[in-house]
Amino acid sequence: MVLTQRFGRLRWGWIAQWWAVFLAALIPLALLLNAGFSNQLGADPAKTIVDELGTWAMNFLWITLAITPARRLLGWRKPLLFRRMMGLYSFFYASLHLLAVATFILGWRADLIVREVSERPYVIAGFTAFLLLIPLAVTSTSRWQARLGRRWRTLHKLVFPASILVILHFIWLIRASYAEAIFYTIMLAILLGIRLHYFRNGRTK
Repeated sequence: MVLTQRFGRLRWGWIAQWWAVFLAALIPLALLLNAGFSNQLGADPAKTIVDELGTWAMNFLWITLAITPARRLLGWRKPLLFRRMMGLYSFFYASLHLLAVATFILGWRADLIVREVSERPYVIAGFTAFLLLIPLAVTSTSRWQARLGRRWRTLHKLVFPASILVILHFIWLIRASYAEAIFYTIMLAILLGIRLHYFRNGRTK
């Protein structure tokens, strides 16, 4: 009876944590919507919407990449339970970012979309990164992981080239200060550097 009650508390505690993280990840979108309805998006609302969605797609991608290094360096295991969710939120915000560009910047004009995707380096980098994230989002379920076996891990290493393309997309978009880009680049270099260190040590052993 005691074990049953304890298990029940743990189960409901886990459900509460899951929903807390799930809803917290929607706060940036809620704030953006509130700013839109309140006419507080600045002089260029379209650019604000596109930039905010793109930034949060990158934020969640970086968070996803940080979870494994945090476990290895700090012993944090609980964030691993939310790694899949963070990755899916990155894809979610990236999808909204792409839709916002097509809607508010390009007006769904086929000629403009084709020109942007084929001629502008920052668009090519960003769109390629999005394409790389699609199979990761589709195969993020436990069923796909079981079905693909070892190939699942190989497939999900696409997150690394995708992250590099994302930072290139971000840097090439900058017209003024590079401070934010430098911060994101350093963070990515640290996260990938930690993974490379453990990978090399593993191969050596």
